[in-house]
Amino acid sequence: MKALITGSNGFVGRHLEPELQANGYTVYGLDIVGGDNTDCIDLLNQQSLKEYVLDRKPDVIFHLAAQANVGLSWKIPQKTYEVNVIGTINLLEAVKELKSPCRIVLVGSADQYGVTGIIKEPISENAALNAQNPYAASKKAQEELSRVYAKTFDMDIVLTRSFNHSGPGQGLGYLTTDLCHGIVQVEQGKSEYLKVGNLEVVRDFSDVRDIVRAYRLLAGKGDSGQVYNVGSGTGRKAQDILNMLISMSKSEIPVRQDESRMRPSDTPTLICDNTRLMEHTGWRAEIPIETTLQDVLEFYRVEGVRLK
Repeated sequence: MKALITGSNGFVGRHLEPELQANGYTVYGLDIVGGDNTDCIDLLNQQSLKEYVLDRKPDVIFHLAAQANVGLSWKIPQKTYEVNVIGTINLLEAVKELKSPCRIVLVGSADQYGVTGIIKEPISENAALNAQNPYAASKKAQEELSRVYAKTFDMDIVLTRSFNHSGPGQGLGYLTTDLCHGIVQVEQGKSEYLKVGNLEVVRDFSDVRDIVRAYRLLAGKGDSGQVYNVGSGTGRKAQDILNMLISMSKSEIPVRQDESRMRPSDTPTLICDNTRLMEHTGWRAEIPIETTLQDVLEFYRVEGVRLK
């Protein structure tokens, strides 16, 4: 089986590649930033992308490439939409030209739900979509467009709405990495205190190594045209994540709220109902949150900040 990963040089792509290789896949990767085993292809270059896909003839494509930072999407909404929507259209157009079967695992986001109010129950795939930020809106549009292509051109597409995930190698701009990096800055005497944003939000956190295993299983067992929530099923307040991380440090970590880290619109609670994923694939979250946080903290202590 031949697999193509878009955004293969990104955080999730770097974890997905070994997961697929360990399970018998021949893996190709493309990314706007080239690298080892990664071809430098811009999703917005329609002709180059088409030629690449037609040459490789993958059996399955894992579409990870995106501008995925919610905070950044408020600063560059046009670019976010261009990469996430136009880039996806270009990929769908390329796959449409293939003469051999090809499944697409199209990765979306739980941010598409954008549920307002305090909702403590896990969110199922039947919940209404109510995007609250430019990133979420772009992912919602991406999903709707893929449905149009699937219906019109009989394309084999499995969709995800993936909840928060972290792990070693993840760049800044996300809750766990920003907290870990800030703690390390205090530990190393480079900062007097840890800057934080909204600590009242509740999120479903998973380890990226569990998430990529779910993507692999969906490629083999997911139903075409179906949407799958991908997440642990456990909600945790950001404050609790911070408390766990501080407990892993031997230094005193003063904390101060930073208004610049508060988003214009934030969804209070997002917890995954992963029943469909578990029933269709047998997937279960296996890596404890404490292991994930310890690994991310150690990554920033040892390797420092990665730009992507």
